[in-house]
Amino acid sequence: MVAPDIREAILLAMLDHVTFDGWTQRSLADGARDAGFSAIDGKRAFPAGMLSVVEYFFEYGDRLMADALGRMDLSKMKVRARIDTAVCARLSAMAPHREALRRALSFMALPQNAGTAAACTLRTVNAIWYAAGDDAADFSFYTKRALLAGVYVATVLYWLGDESADFKDTRGFLNRRIRGISRAFGARRATS
Repeated sequence: MVAPDIREAILLAMLDHVTFDGWTQRSLADGARDAGFSAIDGKRAFPAGMLSVVEYFFEYGDRLMADALGRMDLSKMKVRARIDTAVCARLSAMAPHREALRRALSFMALPQNAGTAAACTLRTVNAIWYAAGDDAADFSFYTKRALLAGVYVATVLYWLGDESADFKDTRGFLNRRIRGISRAFGARRATS
C-alpha cells in the first residue's frame, strides 16, 4: 500500500496535466514524475486505475472541506447556514482545480462510472450533513441526503460556469436552493 502523502503529492502534481490531457494514464505518469516519482510509482499509488484517481480527487476535496469547517464555529449557526457554509467550503477547496473538476465530472458521467459517481456524491453530502450537526437515523436521513445531493450537484454545475466576483452568483443560487428545501421540509412537517 502506498502512503497517503505520496498519493496526494502525485494527485496534486497531476492536476496541472489533467487540465490539458484529461484524466488519463499520461496525466498520471507526468504527475508522478513532477512529484519526484516514476510513472510506475503513479500506477502503484492507484492500482485500480483512473477511476480510483478521480475518486481520490473527490475524497481530497472532502478532506479540505472538513479541515476548513473544523476551523469554524458552526454551533451558533442555524442548520441552513451550516449547510450553506459547508457547500461553500467544498467549492472553495476545489476553486484552484475548477478545470480538473469539470473534467472529473465528465469522466464520472460515463455509464461505467455511475456507481462510483453516486458513492462520491453520497460521501460529500454525508460530510456536509454531519458538519451541519445532523444525526438522524430515521427515514429523514435518506430524504435529507437525496435533497441535498440534488442541490449540491446543481450548485457545482452552476459554479463551474460562474464568472462573478468571488462566485457571488453561485452563493445566491445555492441560497435559493437551500431555502427551497427548507420550505419543502416545513410544508411536510405542517401536514404530518
